Amino acid sequence: MVCLLSLAGTGAVAAEPHAVAFIYHRFGEPELPSTNIQPERFAAQLDALAERGFQVWPLGRILARLEAGGPLPDKVVAITIDDAYASVYEHAFPILRERALPFTVFVATEPVDRRRRGFMTWEQLREMAAAGASFGNHSTYHRHLLERRPGEDEAAWAARVREDIRHAQARLEAELGDSVGPWFAYPYGEYSAPLAALVRSLGLVGFGQQSGAMGVDSDRRALPRYPAAGRFAALDDFLLKAATLPFPVARMRPWDPVLWNETRPRWEVAVAKSLPRWRELACYASGQGRIPVRWTEAGRVFETRAPAPLAGRRSRYNCTVPTPSGRWRWLSQEWVRPALPEGG
Repeated sequence: MVCLLSLAGTGAVAAEPHAVAFIYHRFGEPELPSTNIQPERFAAQLDALAERGFQVWPLGRILARLEAGGPLPDKVVAITIDDAYASVYEHAFPILRERALPFTVFVATEPVDRRRRGFMTWEQLREMAAAGASFGNHSTYHRHLLERRPGEDEAAWAARVREDIRHAQARLEAELGDSVGPWFAYPYGEYSAPLAALVRSLGLVGFGQQSGAMGVDSDRRALPRYPAAGRFAALDDFLLKAATLPFPVARMRPWDPVLWNETRPRWEVAVAKSLPRWRELACYASGQGRIPVRWTEAGRVFETRAPAPLAGRRSRYNCTVPTPSGRWRWLSQEWVRPALPEGG
């Protein structure tokens, strides 16, 4: 597949190499609204990108440029799709093929191997590969990988999860060949420091579901992607996120998003370079709106904490700061509260 947008002109080279990845799941399945986008809305998003000078690049090409330190045009995005649902082939693929746009599908292999209803087949995935699509690993079974089974110690957990990911990678490469990249999307966007280390030890770049732009210094253990379906499908919001810049992070404490007993995590972020409008930084917590921010070192280190306990299995802190050009830097941490291990 040829990326017509990128052939139309390279555009202005970004002074700060960066790109934005969007994540989708289902298309034309309104009965599942949280992860669905209607095909006409998806087409409108893609057309709006083209009208505003954005280029859609293959994920592998973006990562190679970031690894090399650039160069990258100023407005580059990637389209990623998780789970390999049948509606991707039925609705998204024709829209993308018509526009000659590259995209990446992160595939959980067991449903495809078993030809489970509602999922694509290997034949359909190969048809996409022939049209230029690329593919990444989304595990074998699409389970909550953070949790140990009853009686399972850390070593046994690591061996089981490693085999799950290695098996999926082997199946993808056997069925789809060179169209498979060394990329892993965490099921449900859930990762921990041990899981992220395991993924990297397998030579894979990790992707989460926390928001933000990717930059040269972004952590390859868990790169960000913006959700672009469900309640995040509105066109103005989508275009604002497409234009965001990476947040320059030197350190985050904690980096590990897993909360075993904590319900109001204190999050400290050290900034890697000056933010001219650092006083305008704002942070938000899921279900609580704006939350207090305190700079412990002016313009260099800040901390934030939700005033009330975070609810649900997954929640977020989102922090944004404007740039002098009017664009935004965006940093997100997705907190996860998994089931406690046996005896814990």
